Amino acid sequence: MNKLEHPVRILHIVSSMGRGGAESLIMNIYRMIDRSEIQFDFITHSKGEEDYDEEIKLMGGRIYPIASLGASGPINYMKSLVKIMSANNYAAIHAHTDYQSGFPALAAKLCGISTRICHSHSNNWLKNSSFKERFVLRGLQTMIKLSATKYCSCSEEAAKFLFGKKNVSKVQILKNGINVNEYTNIGTSSRIQVLEELHLPETAKLIGHVGRFSESKNHIFILKVLKKLLETDPSFIALLIGDGPLRKVIEEKAERMGLSENIKFLGVRTDIPRLMKSFDIFVFPSLFEGFGIVMLEAQSTGTPCIASTSVPKSTDMELGLVQYLDLGDNLDSWVDAVKETVKAKRPSKQAIINNFTKLGFNIYESINDWLGLYEMKGYDLRYGRGFT
Repeated sequence: MNKLEHPVRILHIVSSMGRGGAESLIMNIYRMIDRSEIQFDFITHSKGEEDYDEEIKLMGGRIYPIASLGASGPINYMKSLVKIMSANNYAAIHAHTDYQSGFPALAAKLCGISTRICHSHSNNWLKNSSFKERFVLRGLQTMIKLSATKYCSCSEEAAKFLFGKKNVSKVQILKNGINVNEYTNIGTSSRIQVLEELHLPETAKLIGHVGRFSESKNHIFILKVLKKLLETDPSFIALLIGDGPLRKVIEEKAERMGLSENIKFLGVRTDIPRLMKSFDIFVFPSLFEGFGIVMLEAQSTGTPCIASTSVPKSTDMELGLVQYLDLGDNLDSWVDAVKETVKAKRPSKQAIINNFTKLGFNIYESINDWLGLYEMKGYDLRYGRGFT
């Protein structure tokens, strides 16, 4: 490669730049760095404008939409990757596409990019796969092994999933830090404002969920819990935030179950901290989850959480706010937990900040780990923007 010039550019490969957990994490890092020193570019598989596209462009990033591996086939996909990588002087590539990450890693290797990172954000894919599918997955894992120079993951569970149990020691666990201040600074009046905007009574007990409408997020289970709760307490209201391929299916299911008066579909929102603060409880019954950054967001507003045991235990910030329940348990155990948890005492703002910092999930503590991946370890926000 030629000598790098400022700003140093890092290329991220993602499926899209919508408001998903991994995408929001990347954006949190991007907003915090000195963009006169370091810039992020993105290869996406999106066909249209995504939630973060405009912000990326305003911050100086470039977006290169290409057809996905499935749509274009391996050869054309590799050609698209190599074309973009060879036309730019990248210090590193950072692939966030799980099993498909080997393709950008291999393309980067062919283009002479010395730092090639594969990042696992999930802990399940094709769970009930056939022998043929498992054979293909083994091949994709081999491609990662031969092409990547660094492995990283959001949790130990996600590390085992993508890189295998034998390779966990080689994986850097990169904590999904958030800007805690953005959540702790939300005032208590936000709940009143949200209730007024949604035309809900002050007595409403708000069950919140933030996530893409996909099979893994298990929205059907939330409907079942809500239905059972309403048998004894009609004040429960579910607020479902997000969008996705199954949204219409869930909306129709809610209507058939007679839940229309007690559920609101809010779509994609930009005021997540305010909404999180208004929840009485955050429910997260995922079938599988690489990490679950929304669990951190909920706790940073002091909101108690009930999550499935599929969600990594590392999402608990030790504030006494989190319960993990098995999806195989009797539905009544979830219902009883919700009823009890809405009464939970909320921790102080300082306790929240202290625990997030202690556990390494305050973004100010984790940003250097991210930049260390790109071999830029002299960068530290605590001493002002730029390299020390």
